[in-house]
Amino acid sequence: MEAIIHYFETIPSSHRTLILVGGLTIFWVLESAVPLALAEYKKWRHAGINLFFTLTTIVVNFLLAFILVKGSDWAVANEFGILQWLHLPLWAMAIVGLLLMDFFGAYLAHWTEHRVPLLWRFHLVHHTDQNVDTTTANRHHPGESVIRFAFTTAAVVLLGAPIWLVFLYQSISVVLSQFNHANITVPRTIDRALRTVLVTPDMHRVHHHYQLPYTDSNYGNIFSIWDRLFGTYSELDNSKLVYGVDTHMEEHHHQNIRTMLGIPFGKK
Repeated sequence: MEAIIHYFETIPSSHRTLILVGGLTIFWVLESAVPLALAEYKKWRHAGINLFFTLTTIVVNFLLAFILVKGSDWAVANEFGILQWLHLPLWAMAIVGLLLMDFFGAYLAHWTEHRVPLLWRFHLVHHTDQNVDTTTANRHHPGESVIRFAFTTAAVVLLGAPIWLVFLYQSISVVLSQFNHANITVPRTIDRALRTVLVTPDMHRVHHHYQLPYTDSNYGNIFSIWDRLFGTYSELDNSKLVYGVDTHMEEHHHQNIRTMLGIPFGKK
C-alpha cells in the first residue's frame, strides 16, 4: 500500500498522460476487435474532433491543477474533511475515498449538470455525439471542464483527500470513462457481474440515448452503486439505442468544432 501511495504522491505528468493515451489506444483496438456496432461513420474524423476536446480538457486541468493540490494540502495539514475525521487505515481510506470522490466529483457533478439549465448547455457538447465510442469519454466543452474541476476540488476539500488519493482517483476515473464509453461488446454474463460494482459500457450507453427519461439516468462513472442507491439506474436494449440528444440532432451539431464551442451560448 505504501508503494502505491508513494507512486501516486509523486506521479509524473508524463505517466498521467500515458494512462490517458494508453487507455484510449487499448479500447480503440478493442473497438475494432469486438465492436458493439460496426463503424458506419468516419472514425478518424470523429476521433479528431473528440481529441480536440480532450486536449482542451487537459489544458484546463493543467492550468488549474495548483488549486487542486493546494486544496488537498490545506485539508490534510488542518485535518479537515471526512477522511481526516474518520482516521481510517490506509486501505480503508483508499476504498472509502474512491467511493466518495466518485460520488461528489463525478455522480453528483453529472446529475447537477442535467438539472441546472446553464450547466446543461455546456454538457450538451458531450451528449451531441451521435457515434459514441471511447474517444467520447473526454469530449467536454472547456466550460464543462472548469465546472467538473470545481466539483472535484470541492470534493477533495470536503473529504480531506490526500493528493495520492486524488491522483489515484483521477487515473482510475479516466480509464473507466474510456471503458464505459467504448463501442465494444461485453458478454452479458460478464457485464452483469461487473455492473454490480462498476459502470459498464452496456450500462452507461443507455445514458447517451437521445430521449428522456434515459438521458437522465445512469450518471455514474466508476461505481454503479450511486445510480442504484438514488434511483437513477435504468436499462434499455442496445438494439434500441439512438445516440445524441433530441434537440440537437442536426449533423453540424456534432461534427463542427466551432459550432460545438458555441452550443452553450446558442438560443436552443
